[in-house]
Amino acid sequence: MSAPVVVTIDGPAGAGKSSVAKQLARKLGYRLLDTGAIYRAVALAAQRAGVDWTDGDALATVARDLAIRFDWVGETNHVFVADDDVTVAIRAPEISQGASQVSAHAPVRAALLDLQRRLGAGGGVVVEGRDTGTVVFPRAEAKFFLTATVQERARRRTAELEANGKPVDAEATLREIRERDERDASRDVAPMVAAADAVLVDSSRQTLEQVVESLAAAVAARVGGR
Repeated sequence: MSAPVVVTIDGPAGAGKSSVAKQLARKLGYRLLDTGAIYRAVALAAQRAGVDWTDGDALATVARDLAIRFDWVGETNHVFVADDDVTVAIRAPEISQGASQVSAHAPVRAALLDLQRRLGAGGGVVVEGRDTGTVVFPRAEAKFFLTATVQERARRRTAELEANGKPVDAEATLREIRERDERDASRDVAPMVAAADAVLVDSSRQTLEQVVESLAAAVAARVGGR
């Protein structure tokens, strides 16, 4: 049997990374590490502690003290900060915007880099985020950059919020995604770009199952070719 590897899935908000990463991890029998959830958790913890999202040094302290873990609960990869299940709380639109602001601070990214690498040590993990293949795991054996049109990503995000019983303004959601894309791609520290050796995947017109199958096949080819 081939040794387990690190699989990275990067891409913009609403591209389907969470769903794809979850299903791919299940299919491969791998652990799932959602790096975006870590930044969301920092944003939430900072908000609860009264720390402004523009204060990089204070946010870095929050990040260093973050006691985060991931546990499967049924078919859902739950996020816990200490013993508090924040899986739903970190998906609120305000926290999504906060996470994008938080992640732009170099001290925060430095504080969380070692944490992410420890969580992914040993392989056998699917890592989801925005710079996992370029910065966090630059030597990952299988890298993917998942995207979709901005309209499709906004539609998916709206559907997700509605499914969770959240009030939704479709136009505002589209505007927020465009703003986040610009901020994530233009930030000075670890901008969101595809790794040079990543496989580009456009999920706009593919089903979740089709995307997962294609990624699983690509992982098998990468592992088999080592």
